[in-house]
Amino acid sequence: MADNSGIKIFEHNETAYTSAIKMLNKTGKAAIIHPTGTGKSFIAFKLCEDNINKRICWLSPSEYIFKTQCENLEAVGSAVPDNIAFFTYAKLMLMSDSELEEIKPDYIILDEFHRCGAEMWGKGVENLLNKYPDIPVLGLSATAIRYLDNRRDMSDELFDGNIASEMTLGQAIVRGILNSPKYVTALYSYQKDFEKYEYRVKHAQSKIVRDAGEKYLEALKRAIEKAEGLDLIFGKHITDKSGKYIVFCANKEHMDEMISNVPNWFSEIDKNPEIYSAYSNNPETSIAFDNFKKSESKHLKLLFCIDMLNEGVHVDGISGVIMFRPTVSPIIYKQQIGRALCTGSNKNAVILDIVDNISGLYSVGAIEEEIKDAVDFYNYRGESSYIVNDKFKIIDELAKEYYQKYGNLNVNIKYATEDGVKLGIWISSQRYAYNKNKLSEDRIHRLESIGMSWQRDISRCEEGYLHAADYFEVNQSLNPSVGYTSDDGFPLGVWVSAQRRKYQSGKLSDERINRLEKLKIDWNPIEALWQEGYANALEYRKIHGNLYVNSSYITDDGYKLGAWLNNQRTKYRTGKLSYEHIELLNKIDMVWSKNESKWYQGYSYASKYFTKNNNLNIPQDYVTDDGYKLGEWLGSQRRQCRNGKLDVERQERLENIGAYFQ
Repeated sequence: MADNSGIKIFEHNETAYTSAIKMLNKTGKAAIIHPTGTGKSFIAFKLCEDNINKRICWLSPSEYIFKTQCENLEAVGSAVPDNIAFFTYAKLMLMSDSELEEIKPDYIILDEFHRCGAEMWGKGVENLLNKYPDIPVLGLSATAIRYLDNRRDMSDELFDGNIASEMTLGQAIVRGILNSPKYVTALYSYQKDFEKYEYRVKHAQSKIVRDAGEKYLEALKRAIEKAEGLDLIFGKHITDKSGKYIVFCANKEHMDEMISNVPNWFSEIDKNPEIYSAYSNNPETSIAFDNFKKSESKHLKLLFCIDMLNEGVHVDGISGVIMFRPTVSPIIYKQQIGRALCTGSNKNAVILDIVDNISGLYSVGAIEEEIKDAVDFYNYRGESSYIVNDKFKIIDELAKEYYQKYGNLNVNIKYATEDGVKLGIWISSQRYAYNKNKLSEDRIHRLESIGMSWQRDISRCEEGYLHAADYFEVNQSLNPSVGYTSDDGFPLGVWVSAQRRKYQSGKLSDERINRLEKLKIDWNPIEALWQEGYANALEYRKIHGNLYVNSSYITDDGYKLGAWLNNQRTKYRTGKLSYEHIELLNKIDMVWSKNESKWYQGYSYASKYFTKNNNLNIPQDYVTDDGYKLGEWLGSQRRQCRNGKLDVERQERLENIGAYFQ
């Protein structure tokens, strides 16, 4: 750390602080965008200390975040400046004009400023800034981009592009500011398969079938509880057996389920691990979190949490994170990874990605590219001395295991491991990323070292034709159902569907067309009926911006779109919907779960109400003109938030349209 009087900050933050002060003096606005774990909050505290006779208005998403930042400052021997007036964004948006006048700040700090993009929180900040247009504003965030909100850049909206210092996660790793972690992706998944079989059993008409199915489900549940495979992965990669690990879960129910499996998963590491849990609005959370931070026992320490540690709250001495919570939010993904990284730490933490977040919207491949770009940048500038780490270590466990067993990666797309992991789909996705130039050189090299063939699709065409010829010999036509699979596991139905698609788009060669027509392929089977439904869904999506459709909904020209969409959901749950159709529906934001569809239906009503009235001040008994009980629905969302069961992305969506949960 730089040796200054009072609060001490790291050298990289000293540079950022100096730049921010110059920018504040010149423009009155300065944003600092540094990754999680690099000590951003100390920059703001330094500003407060250097202006101890000034009044600082500090805004943050929660009191908990600010409290933890103060504790971290005190932990290094520095006192929290007493000139800070702290407010949450939620509190700010409810303040009256007279209350805003009482703040009288000399500086304003916007912590996690990307959150100011939320509709109501943003209005509160806007009111404050309009009230004090000449007051300098400092912003802190790990990312300025709101990926799920049309990629809005909040550094442009709030700071007019005045960025005093910006550092990517890749740059922080390359420079050694953050240690490079070991990334393990296990691709462990079972929940959807279990739900699929459970649905089939419950809706079976025959009692004999139901009874037999219940026995099967019970056996499957026992197998899940044993979680064979995860105990080996944890045992291999959790090397710090007395370390602290943060376990991210989706909701309270999911967290309870994960905790119940601790004896099966971690007993070989520690038969008596310390278990802590933390989630919003739980009165015991603060105590549990403090105990987790303070514990110095020789036992393995596991902190199971829901959303609490996604942003702002950092814990020193973390040995790793375990991600059981899938997310499409790049912000949350980077924040979860960031829990394992900390400036000044000598630990190379492990990240155990159990639910394949690696292939999500913001993949680890993007971080690899950030690292590569940073290495090239510092070499180009003649500053190679900055380069401490040049790789982000990723271990693709199951692909490597398959190679060690079979000596190749010629995996059928439908291949799944004994634990139900869809390795064939994952391998296929890597080929797709490679062909789209979206796979890093390091990952290409690692996959090639274990026998990856990037041109699998070329030989696959001939393989498909041979299976098609066999099918024709028996059936005298080539019209297999989309779900048809040959005796040796080849997905002929999917392959034939792909040939039809290429034919219709003009991408199938004359030679292949002639060969397939000799097998009497029908280029336009009942697919036309499906396409009719899809066309109606597409039109609805264009007009309304969503597919939140009641099951009884009928279009103006008489098409039963609600029933058609329900039919697609049923086929999806029972495994009868083709991958091609799933992909097409995903492109227009299909809502696959009925429960999810119901949530989005409520959200749609709430959004319409907000657009019309500019608020969501709705009494519990409020009912819309067409009979929807919107007041009850909003009340249910607030209760779920209090119980830690409301997904953070849903909470943020509601906050964007005026809901509040304080």
